[in-house]
Amino acid sequence: MSGLIGKKIGMTSIFDENGKNIPCTVIQAGPCVVTQVRTEDVDGYSAIQLGFDDKSDKNTTKALQGHFAKAGTTSKRKVVEFSFDEELNLGDTVGVDLFVEGEFVDVSGISKGKGFQGVVKRHGFAGVGQATHGQHNRLRAPGSIGAASYPARVFKGMRMAGRMGGDTIKVENLRVLKVVADKNLIVVKGCIPGAKNSYVTIEK
Repeated sequence: MSGLIGKKIGMTSIFDENGKNIPCTVIQAGPCVVTQVRTEDVDGYSAIQLGFDDKSDKNTTKALQGHFAKAGTTSKRKVVEFSFDEELNLGDTVGVDLFVEGEFVDVSGISKGKGFQGVVKRHGFAGVGQATHGQHNRLRAPGSIGAASYPARVFKGMRMAGRMGGDTIKVENLRVLKVVADKNLIVVKGCIPGAKNSYVTIEK
């Protein structure tokens, strides 16, 4: 498995050779800098740590400044570890040329936060019926959540109101429609989680 850190630019659509309109997402993928090389001898596993998107030293701790300086690069906003098949050294740059048009990738990101939501929006409940027979406030209510004396408790996992969104979501098998190497952009078919300008990881 190998991949890159990217930033969601937004959605658009392109036409294929048959004239069909395909919805797609534009991602700025890299360039990423190798900020650490994990080895079996030192760390107990093999991985490559990549850094993406510059930030000022003023907003970076001294420890992280030294960490990035060892790799000979500027401070980065986002670091993620990947397992790479090829050999990479500290300070190497990995770009969007890692991907080719037509292959399939997995994209992970943090979904948009919706705040505290009720059961209709969060779980797709239909409510407790019509606004007739005296029911003036039951349209979006959850209804019964269990029995009374037995089991005398609410089972774990009961679908109720609560915080919605803000979860790590992975969308698998998205086809790469286009790679724009000079602008570090890739275009994938379909949608990916997160708001515009949010960070995502793209894995092969």
